[in-house]
Amino acid sequence: MLAVLCASLLLVAMDATILNVALPSLIDDLRPDALQQLWIIDIYGLVLGGLLVTTAAISDRYGRKRLFLAGFVLFGVASVVAATAGSSWQLIAGRVLLGIGGAMVMPSTLSLIRNIFTDARERALAIGIWAAVAGAGAAVGPLVGGLLVETYGWAAAFWVNVPVVVVTVVAGIWLLPEFKDAGHGPPDVLGAVLSVVGIVALAWGIKHVAKGSLTLSDLAILAAGILVLTLFARRQLSLPDPLLDVRLFKNRAFTAAALATLMAMLAVGAALFLMSLWLQYVHGYSPFQAGLHTVPAAGAMLVGSLLSPWLMERLGVRAVMALGLGGLVLGFLVLALSPEPTTYGYVAVVFVALGLGDGLAITTAASVLVSAVPAERAGQAGAVSETSYELGVGLGVALLGSIHGAVYTHHMAGAPAQAAESVGSAHELAEQGDGAVMDAARAAFDSALTTTAYVSVAIVATVTVLVVWLVPHGFKATAGH
Repeated sequence: MLAVLCASLLLVAMDATILNVALPSLIDDLRPDALQQLWIIDIYGLVLGGLLVTTAAISDRYGRKRLFLAGFVLFGVASVVAATAGSSWQLIAGRVLLGIGGAMVMPSTLSLIRNIFTDARERALAIGIWAAVAGAGAAVGPLVGGLLVETYGWAAAFWVNVPVVVVTVVAGIWLLPEFKDAGHGPPDVLGAVLSVVGIVALAWGIKHVAKGSLTLSDLAILAAGILVLTLFARRQLSLPDPLLDVRLFKNRAFTAAALATLMAMLAVGAALFLMSLWLQYVHGYSPFQAGLHTVPAAGAMLVGSLLSPWLMERLGVRAVMALGLGGLVLGFLVLALSPEPTTYGYVAVVFVALGLGDGLAITTAASVLVSAVPAERAGQAGAVSETSYELGVGLGVALLGSIHGAVYTHHMAGAPAQAAESVGSAHELAEQGDGAVMDAARAAFDSALTTTAYVSVAIVATVTVLVVWLVPHGFKATAGH
């Protein structure tokens, strides 16, 4: 049963990052502009994150196995839509459908684990394996994507999903038990609409404000997102059977776990996105070579995730979360302090630090979230965990990716407008014979990477202090409520 759940999770997690190395190939084929490039990468995570609260509530009411299988079938269909895209907008539409399917799958995996593994120690190990697959999937996405793109073209990054979907759905029908709570009433439709609109508007606003767009419409969308999510929270507090019991956030460890997940994936999502571009454009690696150079992150994530249950038992939740988030700070600090032009030796150390930190933080956080809710509301724990996970990836690309893009453009002042738009656009210009532009673009990309790393250190360090303060001393995630 765990193998079936992890197989599905691997695909959903890989799809968050698999296109990072395919982006140059996509740019050559579909010619997306800079905004479309960002949407192709992060719309998947934003849609998925926006729907998770709703899909988790549906799974609690109508059956986790049923929603899991339906979502994975949709994921397979969406993969075909994306693989056959002839335009940027069709590809974005395919990624939207993938996000909807993924939103149906991801909270179901964690909630099924909560119900299948009733022993707290077994559950901690199962969550460690689950987190290892989720983290390694995000990290290995560039490697698999690189191999497929280089051999068969960018569409293969989506075609690879189809056979895995078929096998997993058949195995899931046979192996997985069904769990649902008959005590729930019908889902809160208005609350569902508020949660989706609020999360997507918030993410859109952050994305555009981070890009440097301070237009009235962008600021209004950001404010609307905050307002709608506030209304959602107030509505949930007034309902006897809410979509999401926001009172859970009164539990300091629960809030810390959600923050730790968000921050870990924000850091790793942004780093994998930017470093994949750096490996291909600045160092000239092929997509597969670029993916191969991200393997240290995947390996370190695997180690961190599998070590977490053992460390939590001996050191407690607070210490392991501090270690994990501290690893992220260390990774970005190494990147910030590395001499320019940055060499791969420094980046390999960065990948290991980020991978270990992410594995420790994500696994510990998931254990805390799952142990905080009764089995019949396991979908809510899955929703909070996966919303934090996917919003972290999406916001990492949007926020840190946009900061990097703005600094890059600043360093390219005086260069042709096309080259100043993005390093991919500069590469296109260089292929037309303007080699000097690419030299300037490489230097600008490297300098922007240093600035972004310093910003990342400040953000992650601040959240680390907050998380350590929130988790009570001696707290252990083995109560199994």
